[in-house]
Amino acid sequence: MVRDGYFYGAGCLLAAVIIAWLTAWSYAVPVLLLGAFFLWFFRDPERQIPTLPGAVVSPGDGKVTDVSLVTSGGIPRNRISIFLSVFDVHVNRSPIAGVIRDVRYRRGKFHNAMGAHSAEENEQNIVTVEGEDRTVIFKQIAGLIARRIVFDFKVGDRVACGERVGLIKFGSRVDVLFDRDAAIQVKPGDHVKGGATVLAFLPVTKPVAQPVHAGAAGEREAR
Repeated sequence: MVRDGYFYGAGCLLAAVIIAWLTAWSYAVPVLLLGAFFLWFFRDPERQIPTLPGAVVSPGDGKVTDVSLVTSGGIPRNRISIFLSVFDVHVNRSPIAGVIRDVRYRRGKFHNAMGAHSAEENEQNIVTVEGEDRTVIFKQIAGLIARRIVFDFKVGDRVACGERVGLIKFGSRVDVLFDRDAAIQVKPGDHVKGGATVLAFLPVTKPVAQPVHAGAAGEREAR
């Protein structure tokens, strides 16, 4: 469970005790139920992370709402948008292994995260991860209810594929942007799991075999 769940749960429990002491336990039941919801909401299940070459995994749980080609930084990229409802796990994970090259927090609005303009207008955290061959960008986007975005890493840190990197509290959205030559594995309407579902496969560059000269081969045999 995410640490925040204990804080919210303990706060509700304390409030329920005070209410029960001042009035009756029946009045404290709604507060206890709210505390139970917080404990459930901040759950953080373990996931089986795929180890397939070139895999881009989902940074969060939710429903795929859009798969499209967009222009980011003047470069055409594939974008997959995932909506996280209040019933989904809200822990975010890195879509690929690599080094964090950029982290930019951008203030904005709090429109419905399913809206077409939320990707540009809503408050968000934009993270760039550079892998061995490719760079992937993912966005933690606040929604109508979500008011806080948490990201636990900084520029220069190395992350593993599917590693926990942060959290968006309550309803929200995550976008993943990557090269257009990737093989996309999901479509709108699909439900995905953070760190476990493969969204796409990036082309993997195979190492070029170095030619062996006859002289070198003969020298190795002589040894």
